[in-house]
Amino acid sequence: MELLEMAKFIYDLLVFTGMTVIYIMEAVLLTFIPRHYRAKSVKGEIALITGGAGGIGSLIAKKLAKRGAHVVIWDINDIGTKDTVREIREEGGKCWGYHCDITNRDEVYRTAKTVQIEIGSVTLLINNAGYVCGKTLLNLPDHEIERTYRINILSHYWITKAFMKDMMKNNHGHIVTVASIAGLLGTYKCTDYSATKFAAIGYHESLYSELKAHGYDGIHMTLVCPSYIKTKMFEGVKPRLTQMLEPDLVAKNVVSGILVNQAVVLIPGAVRFLLPLKFLLPAKSCWAMMYNIIGGPQSMMTMKEKREQHIPKNNNNNIIIPNKTSIQ
Repeated sequence: MELLEMAKFIYDLLVFTGMTVIYIMEAVLLTFIPRHYRAKSVKGEIALITGGAGGIGSLIAKKLAKRGAHVVIWDINDIGTKDTVREIREEGGKCWGYHCDITNRDEVYRTAKTVQIEIGSVTLLINNAGYVCGKTLLNLPDHEIERTYRINILSHYWITKAFMKDMMKNNHGHIVTVASIAGLLGTYKCTDYSATKFAAIGYHESLYSELKAHGYDGIHMTLVCPSYIKTKMFEGVKPRLTQMLEPDLVAKNVVSGILVNQAVVLIPGAVRFLLPLKFLLPAKSCWAMMYNIIGGPQSMMTMKEKREQHIPKNNNNNIIIPNKTSIQ
């Protein structure tokens, strides 16, 4: 019996080696083929984007709408949502907006059901909404920690569960997790944010393995890990070796990754060469590199701390045009 097991292991190892060689050759070959030649069509796909009222969420929504996707936006900023929907429609795109507090599980499931009834089954899900407080641990209020976890990771569970069943029925769909480089390297002033982004990456990779193991090859997944983006979220941050990322560049890379079913989108791409050093170098060398070369902590020390903000809403706490649940 042990001999048979050993033979099977050797056979599986040879198959794996052969597949790895093929996949490496495929990856090399694809780098020479322009993306627009191998991009899939998203025309008619129903794309739901959380945090789509502004920032990269709004930009992603506009870019997908230009490619013919039917875009659905979830956000608590009703005025921002309304503006994005209007701009997309003025350009001839199809877009709907819903007020949804993704920290509230019941509201997520309720709004998801409304979307399924009024618009249809979501086939492209982009978990984009994110939050960062920007304080060191002892200055970080408990309620801010809980808020960060509810927005940045717990909401992914409710949102994905609400729409993934329909994707599985048809073995068709695409799930995007917008994480962060801070989910690969712990970041100063981000004990809450980095932890949730580490969790988001683990969630994404585990879900990927579940879908693959059960044969749902028609459901693609893309993990997005950008560095600091030039938005209010990381206002005041001053990176040492790189520039703050332009929101439009990030949105362009996200959409491009979706169109070619790219598994991981790192922005900037050079980060992939630094990550292995985290595991290869001694811990003291890693800290020296982060502090003396990259200047990670110093760049975050200038970040402006977040304060409680009033999110503009309509009088009825939801978006009304023409009914009381959505922008049509």
